[in-house]
Amino acid sequence: MAAEEQTRLQIGHVLFIDIVGYSKSLVNQQSELLRELNGVVSGTRQFCESEAQQKLIRLPTGDGMALVFRDSPEAPAQCALEIARALKEHPRIALRMGIHSGPVNEVSDVNQRQNIAGAGINMAQRVMDCGDAGHILVSKHVTEDLEQHDRWRPLLHELGSCEVKHGVRIDIANLYSDEVGNPELPSKLQAVKKHRSHVRWAEVAVGLLILVAIITAFVFLLRRPTRSALAAAEKSIAVLPFANLSDDKQNAFFADGVQDEILTDLARVADLKVISRTSVMQYKNTATRNLREIGEKLGVAHLLEGSVQRVANKVRVNAQLIDARNDAHLWAQTYDRDLADVFAIQSEIAEAIAQQLQAHLSSREKAQINTTPTTDLVAYDLFLRARQLGDLSNNPDAKGSLLQAITLLEEALRRDPKFLRAHCLMCEIHLDLYWEGFDHTDARRELARVALQNAESLQPDSGEVHMQKGIYAYHGFRDYDRALSEFELARRLLPNEARLYEILGAVDRRTARWKEAEEVFRRAVELDPNNFSVLEEAGFTFQTLRRYREAEPLLKRALTISPNDPFARGALGWNAFCEKGDVAAWRKELESVADKGPEAARGVAFLSLLCAWAERDRAAAEKAVALVPPEGTANTIDQTPIPREWCIGRTARIFGNTEVAQTSLGAARTIFERMTRDQPDYAQAWAYLGLTDAMLGRGDDAIREGNRACEILPYSRDSWLGPQLINNLAMIYAWVGDKESALKQLEISVNIPTGVTYGELRHNPDWGPLRGDPRFEKIVADVAPK
Repeated sequence: MAAEEQTRLQIGHVLFIDIVGYSKSLVNQQSELLRELNGVVSGTRQFCESEAQQKLIRLPTGDGMALVFRDSPEAPAQCALEIARALKEHPRIALRMGIHSGPVNEVSDVNQRQNIAGAGINMAQRVMDCGDAGHILVSKHVTEDLEQHDRWRPLLHELGSCEVKHGVRIDIANLYSDEVGNPELPSKLQAVKKHRSHVRWAEVAVGLLILVAIITAFVFLLRRPTRSALAAAEKSIAVLPFANLSDDKQNAFFADGVQDEILTDLARVADLKVISRTSVMQYKNTATRNLREIGEKLGVAHLLEGSVQRVANKVRVNAQLIDARNDAHLWAQTYDRDLADVFAIQSEIAEAIAQQLQAHLSSREKAQINTTPTTDLVAYDLFLRARQLGDLSNNPDAKGSLLQAITLLEEALRRDPKFLRAHCLMCEIHLDLYWEGFDHTDARRELARVALQNAESLQPDSGEVHMQKGIYAYHGFRDYDRALSEFELARRLLPNEARLYEILGAVDRRTARWKEAEEVFRRAVELDPNNFSVLEEAGFTFQTLRRYREAEPLLKRALTISPNDPFARGALGWNAFCEKGDVAAWRKELESVADKGPEAARGVAFLSLLCAWAERDRAAAEKAVALVPPEGTANTIDQTPIPREWCIGRTARIFGNTEVAQTSLGAARTIFERMTRDQPDYAQAWAYLGLTDAMLGRGDDAIREGNRACEILPYSRDSWLGPQLINNLAMIYAWVGDKESALKQLEISVNIPTGVTYGELRHNPDWGPLRGDPRFEKIVADVAPK
């Protein structure tokens, strides 16, 4: 009994510290080093706080110490960072540190002093032994605990396994930041890597010979335009739409919801590649599915399909996992439950699939999969309907759909105020209204803030909240640094969210991070290969960079999904116009849309008007103006709402009808002036007010307004839209007769990646006042196709 009183088993969070090169120092130097180290460690804030709360035991180890914290796994990690930071003032102390949480025995030694022993101490020392000077190494167990907190994730870098005493292999991570820690691969792991490369050279040579033979035999496969499922990652999957077997066809949204939740759960698993919702929805017709072909087109090795049957308060869900490479059925299960258990079914299916694909599930990912989005199925149905309307946000006439989506979300949140994803979608739709210019007011942005605040109060560390915080910073304030920071946190939690990569690419475009934009758009296309918006935006990116031949195949792929889309069809024509000045090719693409009927023609009305101006075709211009509705249209090039009066006035001015031009442009001026008054930080409104005043002969006002637009949104703040505002300012100067200033702005524009194009300079009437000037002609020649 006495022995039992002396030993108490508990979990300790251990920081093991070792002075590198200690044994090579002289005895008096060793004493000085230990004394100096003790002062550094005992001076850290974490050490003082834990000791004051009696939650710390310090154990001398000869050439260092072990600190056993009893509060949380964060305590040793925080202490290690503070020690590393303090050591910058003590350059002669070189430390390595190891962290592990495990069982320890708190004992009394022969002198009745408190002491520590046990597996937790031993493992922390073994973790430390894998490192070199400056390293803070962390066991896998502690890594998983720390990953539950946002602040630690960017600091943790997995290293794989390291062999320690008795041949045991342990998985470790390296803890470091830009300020402290050692980012280099530990020498032990470098040695293993080098050893493996030496002993396997023969295997590699044989493997290369085999690879050459395989490539020779199957070279024709490499020439195919689509990615083969035979080469797809083993841990890759697409969740196809589930069939609705309910008698009530109104349950189609319910069936879609079951599929969507399974997809959402699997997409949280970083060890999987999961194709996004948009790319799989075209396969709703189960009768015509060719599973091998679908797997090949989506670039995945596995497919999940199933069915949902809802009767009264019961639901039956059937799911089956298929190897897309050979049509083999790997797993199948039928679930008969109460309707209220439908979310539990979805979580069970997701976990089963992850297990079948042998995907690693972190504790956080598992917890997320088992989290119910809402307890109210009606609220969930309302959410799905609102999201479908929200998908229309890029359409010029999307305002009504977005407002309707808000009404649906308000009802969903009235039913379930804790519905996190509904709050996030509410925030996003308010921001869509603000960003797209439908309601660019502080009041609308405030509604987005309130919705975000509600979401953050529920789950502040969720990937969805971080993503919305990034969108709020981007669309609400153009705060790109804050947006990128939040998106990076979201990407760690939502590794398969293609839309996150798409919007991250959009931010990269606006900050002149062109290489990064290419990379994230490429990842977005990989995760969502049938997503029209992703393909279109990727195409727009290359097009705006004047890389027209890379843009063309992406735009054509987008058009295979939506052949009559006015934006993509117009962009494909615009591609030829910008590169070669080919007005006929642009007109041909626009007419292919307009020929589909009046509604389709209205979709390309403004682009058709721009094309008619470039052609100097009065009849075509008047035909395009007639298609612009009374409430106006949108300029898809610079995202500005354009009044019909402006279209009429600009056309009349180009073709010499001064009286109509003055009347219509005067009416347009009133609209733009009101827009600048109501939305004083809306740069595009100021630019168009300046263009309008230049045509009305109000030169001084026009110059002031054009410069105001560039001040609000300079190239340094927006490298995507900023160049268009520079072009507008150059037009204003040209129209008011200031050639020098116009040419100066054009020189700036042609020398930035996203500036004015050859086709615009060659054909647009906007530059009429500059034609014939040798300096202007040189600018045109500089951007002409080579």
